[in-house]
Order: sequence, then structure tokens, then C-alpha cells
Amino acid sequence: MVEVRSLGQHIGAEISGVDVKTLSDEDFAKVYRGWLDHNVLVIHGQDLEIEDFLDYSRRFGVLEPHPSRSTRHPEYPEITMLGANKFDADGNLNMAIYRRGAEDWHTDGAYDAVPFKATQLYAVAIPSRGGDTLFASMYAAYEALPQSLKVRLEGKQGAFTYGGRKKRAALLNEEDRDWKPVYHPIIRIHPETGRKALYFDPGKILRIEGFDETESDELIDELTERMIQPDAQYRHKWSVGDIVIWDNRSSYHLAAGDYPPEEDRIHWRVSIHEFPGPDSPRS
Repeated sequence: MVEVRSLGQHIGAEISGVDVKTLSDEDFAKVYRGWLDHNVLVIHGQDLEIEDFLDYSRRFGVLEPHPSRSTRHPEYPEITMLGANKFDADGNLNMAIYRRGAEDWHTDGAYDAVPFKATQLYAVAIPSRGGDTLFASMYAAYEALPQSLKVRLEGKQGAFTYGGRKKRAALLNEEDRDWKPVYHPIIRIHPETGRKALYFDPGKILRIEGFDETESDELIDELTERMIQPDAQYRHKWSVGDIVIWDNRSSYHLAAGDYPPEEDRIHWRVSIHEFPGPDSPRS
């Protein structure tokens, strides 16, 4: 029996009583509903091969290889191997791999014209300490904004690109670093829940349209300070066999980046887009 247990007031839930390899359509609908309701969904104790993980992930949407070609699985390009190959041939630690996802709170895929619907990880190897992933609610971020700021941002678009204003692109091949800006509403309505969220990523945003450069930079700085609400966070401590999926339309995340570098912290990662047209699941 599928059971959903909340892990926080505003974000995070744990599913028990399931094996994702044999999940019926009826039970998957409950899992999907729990994910929409809680933004981040945790399932412990799964024993998966890569094909199992891909099959389960495809029930949420369309999988797309990540732009970082060098960290893709050599046989399964939809899989990013997080944490693998972090030392070079001379034994030097590649900080871009070790600290991946730890620089800023962010949402995945804001640089795409159609942003990622979800990201899902499966834990393959976990260090003895550290290496947690933190999550926070975009809904709570929007709701906590002063009314005057909500009004000021309503209808405004953000210009986003890979690497943002700091042009961080160390994980991309040279030929993949020329990204054109894409535009998304800063106040974004979730297409399935209908709730308003603060869609924002300080590491990928270039500017907020409709303001001069100084005003835009000031707004970006203010939103960076306001985006994380202390009572709307969930911190996940990983165990081998955990699956965690988060909704990039309604949540931010951050890797702790604090585990012993000589130890393995390896996840299979997939980027998930919406189903095309009428096949998209609805609540």
C-alpha cells in the first residue's frame, strides 16, 4: 500500500510501501499526486539497474541528456553521473565536479526555453558524512514577498542562460558554451497546481526585463536574499538506494558540498521535461 508521509510543513514527503520497478498505474498516480503536493518526493530502499531507473523516470516525463557531455554516462546519455571522475590523472580534485550544485540555491534547466519539469536522483554511493541535498519551496518564497514587490514583479520576465552573469561553464565542452538568453516569468504559475511561485535562479539569471541595469541588479540581489524561507526547507540525508525527485517549477535545491573528497558520492541523475501535448499527466 502506498503511504505518503510529510517531511515538512511546506516541502518534502516520503513514500513507503512501493517498489518502483513494479508500480501499478493506480499506485503511480498516488506517487505523482504526492509529488505535486509536496514538491520533493523521497523513496528509500530501491534496488535498481540503470534501465529500471530510466523506465521509472520516464513515467514522469521525457528524459533529455544534460548539456554537460563530459559527465554523461557513456552508454546511457540520459544519465548524468554526479560525482564520478572527480580526480584527474594526476590526482588533482576537480572542484567543478566535487562542488557541483553547491555554489548557489538554484533550479535546474532555467537556461532552456522549456525549463526542466523535474530532476530525479538515485543514490549509488554515499560518503560516511556530509553530502546532503537541501530543498526550499518556491511557493513559500512567493508568498513571503512584500505585496509591493509582488506587484512590481507581476508580468515581468527574467532573462536566463547557462552560467548566468558569472558565466560558469566549466562542465561544458568549449563548443557548448555559447548560450542565448531565454525568458521566463519571474512570478510563474505552476501548470499543474495553478499556484504562484517565485521562479528565480541567481546563478542563471542575467537580468529582469523592464528595469534598467542598476534596478535589475538590485532586484536580483533582493530576491537572492528573500528566495529561501527558513520554515519552508527540507534537508535530505542520503542512503544508498534512495530515489529523490524534485519539481523544478516549484522548488530550489542546493548540494551541501561538504563531504570528504576522497570518498565517493555518486548519483544517477536524469533531467525530465513535460510530456508533449495531451499525454501530460494531470491531477
